[in-house]
Amino acid sequence: MLDWDDLRIFLAVARSRKIAPAARALGVDATTIGRRLTRLAHSLEADLFEGSGNERRLTAHGLALLRHAEDAESAALAAVEEVTGEQRALAGQVRLSVAEGFATWVLAPRLAEFHARHPHIGLDVITASGFLNPSRREADMAVMLARPQRGRLIVRRLGDYALHIYGSRTYLARNPAPTTVSELREHELVGYVPEFIFAPELDYLDEVESGLEAHLRSTSINVQYNMIAHGAGIGILPDFIAHGDERLVRLLPEARITRSFWLVIHADMRRVARIDAVAQWLGECVERIADSRHRNIDRESILP
Repeated sequence: MLDWDDLRIFLAVARSRKIAPAARALGVDATTIGRRLTRLAHSLEADLFEGSGNERRLTAHGLALLRHAEDAESAALAAVEEVTGEQRALAGQVRLSVAEGFATWVLAPRLAEFHARHPHIGLDVITASGFLNPSRREADMAVMLARPQRGRLIVRRLGDYALHIYGSRTYLARNPAPTTVSELREHELVGYVPEFIFAPELDYLDEVESGLEAHLRSTSINVQYNMIAHGAGIGILPDFIAHGDERLVRLLPEARITRSFWLVIHADMRRVARIDAVAQWLGECVERIADSRHRNIDRESILP
């Protein structure tokens, strides 16, 4: 028989990916964590983690155990809730991978609201270049710009968003506003560094007109936004970033670009209450920014 307390420790390390944070969360010392994990691995006759520096990554056996341990935890929390009436099932840590602009302008202003609604759910918002992969369990869930084509994943389109070309009033006071797409070549353009575009959906300029190149470039959409807002040049921004900034003027409104947000969750996490809670909140966040004329929300589908 497995010791449930060992499974509880296993879950804490699997979620935090490090011994020290798991020890702090459980209120035990790191030595105890290591000893209990060793005991669990010995009882199962399987390696559950592989180490890389301070990082602890799940092995194939660890991933298999994680699914069952999550089920056991959910059942235990549901039992407590049914018997005591306490809403404790909505608890635990969730690792969410998202693009920087989405995190800054859509999620961050609404995180206080989420925390008030679900005070026992911890949320790690990861905005590293590129998306962490739920299929490899690098993240519990992700909001991506393109629909994944393979993996044991649950995929749902959250909604569409629009992007336009913007310039600041300061810049336009010094330079005539472009009246055609071809006139963009006469302006200082702001955009991404081509070698570091981690998703083809971010290659906006070439979509507006083939051959357009940015002169002022950054891997960060927030840096690009500030360059444009302070008059360094003109460039393409999501409307949810540029909207409401009185310094900015939308140029060439016919040059509209549409992109989608895709919610991606590992199939093993489908019935976990805290994942469902975060997914519902993400859908609400996107609904608030989506252009109702172009919103297109799909039902979820499961990839093979």
